[in-house]
Amino acid sequence: MTELPELSGRVAIVTGASRGIGYGVAEALVARGDRVCITGRGEDALKEAVEQLGTERVIGVAGKAHDLDHQTEVVERTMEAFGRVDFLVNNAGTNPVFGPIADLDLGVARKVFETNVISALGFAQKTWHAWQKDNGGAIVNIASVAGLAPSPFIGAYGVSKAAMINLTQQLAHEFAPKVRVNAIAPAVVKTKFAQALYEGREEEAAASYPLGRLGVPSDIGGAAAFLTSEQSDWITGQTLVVDGGIFLNAGAG
Repeated sequence: MTELPELSGRVAIVTGASRGIGYGVAEALVARGDRVCITGRGEDALKEAVEQLGTERVIGVAGKAHDLDHQTEVVERTMEAFGRVDFLVNNAGTNPVFGPIADLDLGVARKVFETNVISALGFAQKTWHAWQKDNGGAIVNIASVAGLAPSPFIGAYGVSKAAMINLTQQLAHEFAPKVRVNAIAPAVVKTKFAQALYEGREEEAAASYPLGRLGVPSDIGGAAAFLTSEQSDWITGQTLVVDGGIFLNAGAG
């Protein structure tokens, strides 16, 4: 990013943002003038992402999303660097298995929920107490269309995202009126995380979408920017489906 916009005065934390959807969200927020703290597991990838986004307005904190000490460090470092945390985007997630849920190892299931749901709650609690409780703001949870309907072979992931959608509603109710909490439910977005769902057959996969293509990270970045903007000030507890129209097929025929 060579030309920086005027500062908005707002600050965001985006988890799991060294690449993919999280990076797309961070890019959209920086593009409108926000300062951002991004997180990720790999230090090298995170450092590269910070440099690409702009070291003048972006910091990175490496660590595992479900680690309580990491969550505390992220919020503290953000407050030290920027003095506030207006927005939280919970994007960090995992899906280490592909297969029927009947044979799912329960230890793996716990890992999925720990990363996809519990970490989001932990970050929400910490940003609430550090800034948002007294000053307001917005939270966006990145869910999935897999949380809205059964999804073959990614059942644990889908169940965790359904839990995240309900968590969104619970937080929206408890954090009102100062903090708005919404979710985004993407369909397949072209990232390394989702590569197994379209690799080698992207044209075939995209053909089932009414809009004729798979998603890209900027699609979700734009939605997150909207849900953390003044234009969405009367929206809370909602799940915005960003799916290229794929859900329309559920009622076809």
